Amino acid sequence: MESDQSSSLSSPLIHISAEGVSSNGDTRLNDNNFTRKQIAEEVKKQLWLAGPLISVSILQYCLQMISVMFVGHLGELPLSGASMATSFASVTGFSLLMGMASALDTFCGQSYGAKQYHMLGIHLQRAMFVLLLVSVPLAVIWANTGEILKFLGQDAQISAEAGKYALCMIPSLFAFGLLQCLNRFLQTQNIVFPMMVSSGIAALLHILICWILIFKTGLEIRGAALANAISYWLNVLMLILYVKFSSSCSKSWTGFSMQAFHNIPYFLKLAIPSALMVCLEMWSFELIVLLSGLLPNPQLETSVLSISLNTAATVWMIPFGLSGAGSTRISNELGAGHPAAAKLAGRVVMTMAIIEGLLLGTILILIRNVWGYAYSDEQEVVEYVASMLPIIAVSNFIDGLQCVLSGIARGCGWQKIGAFVNLGSYYLVGIPSAVLLAFVLHIGGRGLWFGNICALVVQTLSLAIITIRSNWDQEAKLASERVHDAIIPTNVVS
Repeated sequence: MESDQSSSLSSPLIHISAEGVSSNGDTRLNDNNFTRKQIAEEVKKQLWLAGPLISVSILQYCLQMISVMFVGHLGELPLSGASMATSFASVTGFSLLMGMASALDTFCGQSYGAKQYHMLGIHLQRAMFVLLLVSVPLAVIWANTGEILKFLGQDAQISAEAGKYALCMIPSLFAFGLLQCLNRFLQTQNIVFPMMVSSGIAALLHILICWILIFKTGLEIRGAALANAISYWLNVLMLILYVKFSSSCSKSWTGFSMQAFHNIPYFLKLAIPSALMVCLEMWSFELIVLLSGLLPNPQLETSVLSISLNTAATVWMIPFGLSGAGSTRISNELGAGHPAAAKLAGRVVMTMAIIEGLLLGTILILIRNVWGYAYSDEQEVVEYVASMLPIIAVSNFIDGLQCVLSGIARGCGWQKIGAFVNLGSYYLVGIPSAVLLAFVLHIGGRGLWFGNICALVVQTLSLAIITIRSNWDQEAKLASERVHDAIIPTNVVS
């Protein structure tokens, strides 16, 4: 193992060794001496994980988008209300639950690597219990969405429609939290295809459910929100049945246990920073949309920025899948006490993120002159979108790198560090830069996006430095301690 961490700064991204095994016959990886076969195996493992995870992300993201598309056929007011409610729900609920559930990337991933399979079920139950509790006050907030939006100065009619939509979305809040926990539980065991199948079935059924509830029952906008809830719960039910009856989960799910109610503060020590990592980033994007409404010609600026964010969010699903694959591989290897293998996994996923970012960025630049027509027939909008896509391509490349680095952070348990990095990147650099460029230097919507790029650069560089300078042997020891601390003796429970 290498003893001088600084030497990794000058080493290539992946060093290929001609040797397959060490002199004593040990087939474990040696730091910075990775054979082509070992690299190829790691790439195969990550692609096997990333492909289904990308599909799962896109399919689950489509549920809310499909509902809003159906509502669009009811008129402009219902569409505005549903869009505003969806944005409000994402900021106040979904992002928080997704972030808290991502603590399982660390707990379940490292426990699985350490072969403490029974602890995965304990971590799952603990996370589900905590997220259900957190969903209760969030549901109260959603129940008062209309009044909150009106208090914030939004249009009274749109606020009322958003209130109707959010109220009927409350059942989906509880399902979403459970779904995120189940996804992490299965993902960290490298069980991803059942997730893809259940998400695909739920998305297909969602189209039919939306059509029935919106147009056939007369529920209209309320029907779209209820369709979301039904589809999320169907997905949860399918995964619960798989976990309970599949032989793949026989070791990790051994039934309900009172151990789940112990060590809850230990779970929160990672869950709260995990939530902050996600929320601080998502809130900054929503803040940029609000700022676009203060620019000259706000209707054009807001429309183009919304198209830009929608485009960025869609292509972001690809590095998000890579992030999940990297997080799983690193947490598994650290839990198993294989620091060199974890280091290789980190290098491989970063290399894949760079290649993906360059390819996707090139595609975005090539389609820049026609992409706007997918959203609008207005020539002014199309031309503005065309000027934005090269900027989006650059930001997507950097965002893909930070997304994967955030996955590495979750795999290692660096959520607290990640939360501080995101706070500084977005609120000390990004938002002030966006305000300066857009309103002081009068660059407009492009200035807001350039401010976001500034945040991404700082975030990516910070996480990259932390990753490069990390001591993987020490991380493996910390993972072992984390797994050991999470285990509760049977006599304590009884």
